[in-house]
Amino acid sequence: MTAHSKGNPAEELFPIREVVRLTGVNPVTLRAWERRYGLIQPVRTEGGHRQYSATDIETIRRILAWTERGVAVGKVGGVLARAMPLDAEGSSTPGPGLGGEWQEWATLLRHAISAFDADRLSQVYGHAFSTYPVETVMQDIFLPIWRDLLDDRRFGRASQWVFLDAFLRARIWQRLQLSGNGGKQRVLLAAIPKATYELELLVAGLLLGNDECVVTVLGPDQPQDEISYVCDTLQPAIMVLFAHKPLTEASLRHVLRMAGQLGCPVALAGPGSVASEAQLRGTVIASLGASGEVMQRRLLTFLSGAMDT
Repeated sequence: MTAHSKGNPAEELFPIREVVRLTGVNPVTLRAWERRYGLIQPVRTEGGHRQYSATDIETIRRILAWTERGVAVGKVGGVLARAMPLDAEGSSTPGPGLGGEWQEWATLLRHAISAFDADRLSQVYGHAFSTYPVETVMQDIFLPIWRDLLDDRRFGRASQWVFLDAFLRARIWQRLQLSGNGGKQRVLLAAIPKATYELELLVAGLLLGNDECVVTVLGPDQPQDEISYVCDTLQPAIMVLFAHKPLTEASLRHVLRMAGQLGCPVALAGPGSVASEAQLRGTVIASLGASGEVMQRRLLTFLSGAMDT
């Protein structure tokens, strides 16, 4: 039955069963988001039944998108109050000047970077990691600024980029080294030559890491002809090659040749793997995709033996 809110008589309202159908969120969870967290405020009919507006349904979808990205439900309220909307894929919808919460983070970062203030940058870094999951911190906060500075040809921006790049590389190397092994399966990660920056490789290592495996990153100066030697020594469960750019024919031949030489499975990750999926089809090379959630899911599927290259 269609009802109308007191504040807006023309607004259509939906019963909880219809909201469950539209969003996939079960009634128990919807009630918890209302009572415990105050994230949604449906109106009640005279009989006490909940009725949800189109705005409520959009809010539910945004809550779902944030929780699927790893943000705790208890923190979603603060995020929704300041952040711009998410699209159906759970990614930020770009707007003028980034908008909302991301504009605040961008301002904090730019102030610290322009002053070459490592202490202030460290504070922003720590605050971001205590607020959001790893992928959100890197993909939505730090890397957009890093890429902007990389492409900015104005005087001084190259120095700012070097400052931020060095800071992030040092911090991520530290996080990777502290992850330990603890009997987990080892994943070896290296870059396709001339197809990525070191920071992009390190971020990939951070995003690939999970409770089931530990990621060992081979630095950008790793001799390509000695990767087989490293593999023989470390005995990884899989060798992941990362490429930010599409593979050239020469790069593809290099990857295929490496796959034939190594004593472990080989996969390709990063935007380059997505752009090269047609070339990889029918080969022994698995494509792990580009986003953190997809890379991690496909990696775990591959390690379980359920993924076909």
